Amino acid sequence: MYQIDFNRPQHIHFIGIGGISMSGLAEVLLGRGFKVTGSDAHDSDLIEHLRANGAVVTIGQKAENITPDIDVIVYTAAVHPDNPEFAAAAKSGCPMLTRAELLGELMQNYHKSIAVAGTHGKTTTTSMIAHVLMAGDCDPTISVGGILPAIGGNIRVGASDTFVTEACEYTNSFLSLIPTVGMILNVDADHLDFFKDLDDIANSFHIFASQIPADGTLVMNRDSKKFDEVTSGIACKLVTYSLKEDADYTAARIEHDAFGCGSFDCYENGNLLGRITLSVPGIHNVSNALATVAAVRTLDIPADVIIEGLKNFTGADRRFEYKGKMGEVTVIDDYAHHPTEIKATLTATVNYPHRETWVIFQPHTYTRTKALLPEFAEALTGADHIVLAKIYEAREKDIYGISSQDLADEIAKYGKDVRYIPTFSEIEEYVRTHCKPGDILITMGAGNVTDIGPALVD
Repeated sequence: MYQIDFNRPQHIHFIGIGGISMSGLAEVLLGRGFKVTGSDAHDSDLIEHLRANGAVVTIGQKAENITPDIDVIVYTAAVHPDNPEFAAAAKSGCPMLTRAELLGELMQNYHKSIAVAGTHGKTTTTSMIAHVLMAGDCDPTISVGGILPAIGGNIRVGASDTFVTEACEYTNSFLSLIPTVGMILNVDADHLDFFKDLDDIANSFHIFASQIPADGTLVMNRDSKKFDEVTSGIACKLVTYSLKEDADYTAARIEHDAFGCGSFDCYENGNLLGRITLSVPGIHNVSNALATVAAVRTLDIPADVIIEGLKNFTGADRRFEYKGKMGEVTVIDDYAHHPTEIKATLTATVNYPHRETWVIFQPHTYTRTKALLPEFAEALTGADHIVLAKIYEAREKDIYGISSQDLADEIAKYGKDVRYIPTFSEIEEYVRTHCKPGDILITMGAGNVTDIGPALVD
């Protein structure tokens, strides 16, 4: 594999530069003096931000974008061999790296590196860690898979030797990373268009854990499925946290305020570290906060800094994000697109002031919807009213014999008020005329369902 010398800036070209992770890596390289070009199918605010920082970005992926002066080409898993720009890149003989390979090489330049893995909670936990490190004036470089208001985007380029990033398991991309601190928040069945089953997923997490150097640390949720399989035989130090089991980091006296935000006594190896108060709702965020504490304590961050950083964290973009009011109806947007995430979000809603709960859910990918159909149906019964949008196909084609109507039929078996409405305009009209004052309305999913909230509020 081609190795980039980060002390000798080159010309790097990104195919799919507008992605949340790709744009972040491009910005880091711009900060190091590299010449950055790239292409994407659509313009976006992230691309405009890169242009403002010196990148040259072309809209439209074409063979002519691959020019002789390019030193290295970086591409994402979403780019297929039949993409004309990718095909030209492969034919050119220019060195090529995947997004994950570039991230892994970049990580090696930092003495302290934290990689946050897990099926759920990566963006929130990475963001929590970022807040704590910034509260401690650690000046970290941060790459997060969402927009974090505190850093004004999805990337922060620091001057210290500390690097924090998400580590995504899809297509085993996180196996390109060798962090000094690896984190596994949970292991759940997902991305079944790539993985065979839960055992296959657990095996990949085991490989990720096994790659952490012997003088490094694995932070893992003791409550996670496949804990024993994942941690078996690893050479590095193991640090655990748990809401249920005996672990290195635990929570006691968990309470929730009027908006569902948790507070708890945090214990480190049986000793009280301090009382932590969160500004984000849900018991799942208590777990994410424990993971954060466990990670930053490996860097010797004091308790008072941890308490301050976690208190100041008010959420990442699309994580139970308040959008405004539709009359007297509260509108929230959330990224949940897996049954476990849906349950966590709806559980958090229980402690939030409201009359009845409405969910506009957009299933994400045909394979995920088909593989987890019963689980999706059960998870969504936590809402009083469910409106289903058309499946967001993302990288897939409609060849799997599954639709949102199938999910609606499954939910209806529970006796819930559910309907499938194909278009956003019809959905908006329906909820405007059916929601009652005091209700809470959550737009939910990883696709463009996020567009509905602002339309309703406007």
